[in-house]
Amino acid sequence: MKTKYQVIADEIRSKILSNEFVVGKVIPPELQLQKDYGVSRHTVREAIALLVNEGFLRKEKGSGTYVDDTYQRRGDGVSSSKTIGVITTYLSDYIFPSIIRGIEQKLRENGYSLLLASTNNDVDQERECLEQMLSQGVSGLIVEPTKSNQYNPNLAYYLSFKERGIPVVMINAYYEELSVPFICVNDTRAGYLATKHLFEQGHQHLALITKIDDLQGKYRMKGFIKAHEEMRTNFDPKNVYTYTTETKGQVFQTIREKLASDQEVTGIVCYNDEVAQGLIQALADMGKRVPEDYSVVGNDDSFLSTAGSVKLTTLSHPKEELGAAAAEWIMLAVQQEVTGNKIFEPELIIRDSVKRIQ
Repeated sequence: MKTKYQVIADEIRSKILSNEFVVGKVIPPELQLQKDYGVSRHTVREAIALLVNEGFLRKEKGSGTYVDDTYQRRGDGVSSSKTIGVITTYLSDYIFPSIIRGIEQKLRENGYSLLLASTNNDVDQERECLEQMLSQGVSGLIVEPTKSNQYNPNLAYYLSFKERGIPVVMINAYYEELSVPFICVNDTRAGYLATKHLFEQGHQHLALITKIDDLQGKYRMKGFIKAHEEMRTNFDPKNVYTYTTETKGQVFQTIREKLASDQEVTGIVCYNDEVAQGLIQALADMGKRVPEDYSVVGNDDSFLSTAGSVKLTTLSHPKEELGAAAAEWIMLAVQQEVTGNKIFEPELIIRDSVKRIQ
């Protein structure tokens, strides 16, 4: 449990890191801070003393308390010239260990160290990660955005990196509101190829399960729709099942209930391999089999695509190659200005989860 002065210090520190309190400018006087936080003068002074000690503030006698940038030069013992920050949504799940391995290996080969953090796809945790990276004085930042298809309250922090001359590159997705370089897979193409493959195998009535709080899901849905448009066939909006980070577990029950009464759907495009394997289990609970009763296509060619009883037809994801590309980009950007994005094109990987319908 944090003390009152620590809570106040945390809030002032956040305002400094997000540039609400600008370096070189005076912060509100102690009396104002007492009123704002409803605390004693002693508590305010303890909070200020802590931030002075950390290098975020400096006191000038007779003038006031100013925002300082000493913390950037300190870096808490971390060498700012050779440390790259990496923020991903997850660390040990799904394809993320492979991406991180690609980043770490390339950085290590070039004498850089890595400062790693994860957000669990939560914007509050993302804010904490960004503050950590700013206070540690990293020289560059690789980020997988958190809930990239929703408004993010942390966008100001990314502008703080830019104003401090710290390059940022995003991976897997990006914030459309920001002009930040990104390295991604062509997710529209992935959704298109998955859907087209089912059409080519004779399936006419398709369903889609996709995630809507991340940009990847938005573009994979776009590819699903594009394939229908190309085939000049309509899709039933009721056969598009969406979920968020918090509601993933509920989507399988919803689709089970719908498929139990819908005899038309024969092919299902899934957001990724994890969802595809979850769907296969949900179908098995209904007494249905893949591909005999339903054909299923995953995405990302993760280890899960070959771990289950049914080997998934899926779309490729470069994983380590993408991580290495991000590391190469950020190391170059530390030395000079770099522009442009890198987009990997996915390929269809055919296995056993799709049946051809005559």
